[in-house]
Amino acid sequence: MVALQVHFLLIPSLMSIMGAAQYMMQDAALLSYIDQRFLSLEKRLEKCNQDVLEYVDEFREFSRMVLSRLAALNTGKAEVKREVENLLTRIEHAQRDIDYFGSVTDSNACVEVHEDLLKQQLLEEAEEKKRLKVMLNASCDHVLAGIRSLKVVKKTGGKHGSWMKDPGKKHTKIYLLSGSVNNMVLEFANIMSFMENNQTLKARRVPLPLPWEGTGHVIYQGFLFYHRHGSLNEIVKFNIQRRNIADQMLLPGAGRIPAYQLSPQTKIDLAVDEQGLWALHAEPETGGNIVITKINPVAMAVEHSWDTPCSSKDAEAAFMACHALHVVYNSPSGGSSRIQCVYDVLDALNAYTNPGLHFPKRQGSHSTVHYNPKEKQLFAWGDGSQIIYKLHTKQK
Repeated sequence: MVALQVHFLLIPSLMSIMGAAQYMMQDAALLSYIDQRFLSLEKRLEKCNQDVLEYVDEFREFSRMVLSRLAALNTGKAEVKREVENLLTRIEHAQRDIDYFGSVTDSNACVEVHEDLLKQQLLEEAEEKKRLKVMLNASCDHVLAGIRSLKVVKKTGGKHGSWMKDPGKKHTKIYLLSGSVNNMVLEFANIMSFMENNQTLKARRVPLPLPWEGTGHVIYQGFLFYHRHGSLNEIVKFNIQRRNIADQMLLPGAGRIPAYQLSPQTKIDLAVDEQGLWALHAEPETGGNIVITKINPVAMAVEHSWDTPCSSKDAEAAFMACHALHVVYNSPSGGSSRIQCVYDVLDALNAYTNPGLHFPKRQGSHSTVHYNPKEKQLFAWGDGSQIIYKLHTKQK
């Protein structure tokens, strides 16, 4: 009986020893497999290194052979000579890359400008500036010093719109263009007629054959200039009295992004000052900065363009006054408008930001701000209200 009990006690012990032996055999097999794999990988890496060394030696030998043969060539033909120089350069570059495998060598380019060429460029720039002064008839001797007061003339229309007068000497009519896409212009006999309560009944309606886009239109010398709706950068010249299209033109580079970030409905903003007709827009190539273009209103052609440092970011409007761009900025939620960038096309070196020109206290935002050079006032549209700002100027 005792022997039988001992037998039963030994069976689990033997099974445990046999299980441990089996695990040891498996571990040994695994270690052997890993060892063989490492040996295989080491042999492959060794072969790879050997192949690389053989390739490098082979290439160097080939390079020496080609260089020696090319050096022996002696021909006077220019075409062959260029090919030889090209091959020499390519081989030298490849040999350097092999010799310094894994390293990067920076090369500095040196551009030498000839002194006579530099003088010629400066002379041409001076001549161009002189030509621009003649073209612009630079008679402006004052700059904007502040915005003194505001007058809300009327509140009619929606959030976006534009209203204006023709800055000609004998023009008293008021023009109202409501909305950012429309084709109906309202013409009033004068400012008093516009201010009356039933002013829309007394207005002369002028339909346009092609609708406008944005709010950047102007009336100048009896013509309405506006950005045609549905076009990228087409500007239409419309005869107000004859009610027909007088001319059209394309403004290169314009129309791809809004002229002002806070007024995305306007891609091209037209402006009038003492020097004539201008176009304002932004381009991706300028980083969103505003571009000024002088337009000949008779020929409907570009006379000159300037890239400005004035950003369209957080801008809501802009206007030209005395051949200087004034950009109006605000906050995205609307607040107190302020002029933070001024750029004079005849004095670009003195362009400055944050001149501290704030509009009179009025919370909101502007859809348009246009300068009237005859009356020295700003005609603005703010949240459905038609506003006039009086300006304070000083001598340059």
